Amino acid sequence: MRRSRLSTTVRNAAGWARRFARTAPGVLSAVVAGLVLISLVTGLVCVNQLGEKQTRRDSVLRHTEPLADASQRLYVALSAADAAASTAFLSGGIESPGVRTQYRQALADAAAALADATTGASDTQTREIVASIAAELPSYTGLVEAARANNRQGLPVGSAYLRQASVLMQHSVLPNAQKLEQNRVAQLRADQRDISTLPLLSVALLLVLLIALIAGSVVLLRRTNRRFNLGVTIAAGAAVLALLWIAAASITATGVIDTGPAGATVRFETLSRARILAQQARTEETMQLITRSDIDASEDIFTTESTELQTQLLTVVAPQSAAPQAFSSWQAGHRAQLTSNRNNDYNGALRQAIGTDAAGSAFRFAALDDSLRAELDRARQQVRDDVDAAGDAFILSPFGTLVLLLAAAVAIVVGIWPRLQEFL
Repeated sequence: MRRSRLSTTVRNAAGWARRFARTAPGVLSAVVAGLVLISLVTGLVCVNQLGEKQTRRDSVLRHTEPLADASQRLYVALSAADAAASTAFLSGGIESPGVRTQYRQALADAAAALADATTGASDTQTREIVASIAAELPSYTGLVEAARANNRQGLPVGSAYLRQASVLMQHSVLPNAQKLEQNRVAQLRADQRDISTLPLLSVALLLVLLIALIAGSVVLLRRTNRRFNLGVTIAAGAAVLALLWIAAASITATGVIDTGPAGATVRFETLSRARILAQQARTEETMQLITRSDIDASEDIFTTESTELQTQLLTVVAPQSAAPQAFSSWQAGHRAQLTSNRNNDYNGALRQAIGTDAAGSAFRFAALDDSLRAELDRARQQVRDDVDAAGDAFILSPFGTLVLLLAAAVAIVVGIWPRLQEFL
């Protein structure tokens, strides 16, 4: 009996609901409920997506960009260690404390950068790269120490140990560091795109809301014979304002984060690569004097790296700035070294390569590296400033769009309620 009564009650309620839905009050109630629901859902989605952009901005400034910078510092520090090891070897016997300190500092910088570049890394590829670099660095330093010990005793086998260490660095450690750098820069670019791109779901829902408001206006016209409903019109205006706000913020953010060929991110990548090429060319420059083998083959490598370095400098740095001028000065020093070497003046070439006076290649290269580091720091700061400004473009949009869409929901209810009361 109880089940029968319950079933009858349910059928009666369902029948009443169907009949009510076909009446004008039922239709108007459905319109109000549907429009309010779409408005609230759209507001919540907008808050979530626009708030995520600011969260991503903070993540870039605190995590992604520093990791990208640490990865390039790792690459540079490893290259610098290799170049310093070659310079120390050329000093012969017991190298000067300054040269030894330079080598040790480069290794310490590499260790610190490796720790920074892998902070919070959870992906398998990054862990594998880090494990490989961490395993090979002791092998590299062991070969360098073996070369140093033999060099102090005047044994020629020391150059073979150093060449082996350099091959390990150039063909294994540095390529792994480059992969790590590429991964970090790729993540930086992905985060920049996430900040600046249009939140498509929010835009789609706002368009759906506008279409629903138009459809609701048609239903109201047919049911109430009133051409316009003030509440629905206000709700449509609020939705349009939210849509324009989102579009304007996205356009502003896209304009601020310049990821094009002349943008700060590309300059940062190019300068990072240029500094690495400079370190590699410097290593090759000193290895010419250590191995005393085929100068032409070594010079071809040096020329290739120097030409690429010059090309990249010209794309991101003004010709009259310090870096191109320091590059030209270093190249002049190298030509002087090469001339002495080809004329069988090994001591003259050695003095040119590692001499600490202003005419020496070591001094000129240090000036080039300092100028590249300064340019890189400026490019990095520009990247951070751009990301910060892009996040600021969305600073009030989550709250503002939510207020607009809540106002739209209220306007719908206030606007249609009097029409609904006419039938009740």
